[in-house]
Order: sequence, then C-alpha cells, then structure tokens
Amino acid sequence: MLTKSEKTFSIIFAIILLGELICDNIESLNSWHYLTKPLLLLSLIIFFLKQQNNLNTKSKSLTLAALLFSLLGDVFLMFTNISSNYFIGGLLAFLLAHIMYILVFLKERNTHKISSFLMLFLLVYGVGIFYFLKDGLGELLVPVIVYMLVILTMVITAFLRHESVSKMSYNLVFLGAIFFVTSDSLLALNKFYKPFETAGILVMLTYAIAQYLIILGLKKQQ
Repeated sequence: MLTKSEKTFSIIFAIILLGELICDNIESLNSWHYLTKPLLLLSLIIFFLKQQNNLNTKSKSLTLAALLFSLLGDVFLMFTNISSNYFIGGLLAFLLAHIMYILVFLKERNTHKISSFLMLFLLVYGVGIFYFLKDGLGELLVPVIVYMLVILTMVITAFLRHESVSKMSYNLVFLGAIFFVTSDSLLALNKFYKPFETAGILVMLTYAIAQYLIILGLKKQQ
C-alpha cells in the first residue's frame, strides 16, 4: 500500500520518465534530454532525503551515495558520443553505486538464508551474457567482468534480505535489483553485441523502474 506522498511522487516520477523517453527518442526534442535524464535521479534523491526516516544513519548515507553515483553515471553516459572515456566513467560510477547498495542490503541480511540456487542461476546467466559480449569488449573485457560480478552480487544481497525486513520492502528491493540487471544487460548487448532499435527506451525504462523500486523498498524497510 502506497502512502499519499508515495503516490504523489510516483506520478511525478512517471511524468519525468515519460518526458525523458520522449525527449531522448524525438530528434527535435533531444536537447531537453540533458535535463530530463538527470532529473530522474534528482527527483529520487529529493524524495529519499524527505522520506527516509526509518533507516539508520549509515544506511541513509550509503543509499544517498548510491543515488549520487548513479546520477554521476547518468551524466557521464549522456556524453559517450564525445569520447569513450565517458563510458568508462559511467561504468565506474555505477560500479560504485552497486557497491553502496550491496553494503545497504547486507546490513539487513538474513544470516540463515541460503542463496545457492540463485547464485547458480546468476552464474549461468552471467556466463550466457558474457558469451555474447566477449568478442566486442576489447580493452573493456576486465572492467566489464568486474562490473558483472558486482551487479550480480547486488542481486544476491537483495535476495538475502528475505524474512529480515517487511515482505513489501523485500519484494520491492529484490524486484528493483532484477530490473537493474535487466537494464544493464540490455545496454551491454546493444553496445557490445548487436544494436537494436528499441534499446534506448527499454534500457531507460527498466533502469528508472529499478531505482524507483529500490528506493521505495528501502523506505518501507522495518
């Protein structure tokens, strides 16, 4: 159940996301993309700072750091057409964001929860994705492998919160982590394997949903 403030923010966030999808995919509106894209994370940061009263100080700081690194990554990725260094910067920023989320999730882990099946599934998934990407990675081979390991670890730590936090908080955060992996997988396949027409829309849509679900889930953490 969403509170009134959560419903209001959800509507605002959806409007910003719709604006970003339109501005990024209609050439005459492309210049607005440089406003709408960072506005997504800025709105989440403001929402988080105003609403997060149930997290301890360390978790708040780590989550805020994850959002700020994500914002930095978004900004870097807007300029990859200028230099490939911006992609590397974006990769590093999101790597740090995932590490921050991992640390937040671990603080509420269920020490009795075993994730052997999930780890095996994610390992198979990661190997499968890597199979398609390996020939196009070039000098980014090692950084991408490290990034893949970190984001899959983020999913595992989100899973380990099961029965340690409220059911809604767990479901939202774990689903958000799945959406994050989906978004990054689509981005990687589009960039390093084979570009596809709807990549921009699908990557941004799954990414925005991922961040929204994680922050909303942490807000409902007990």
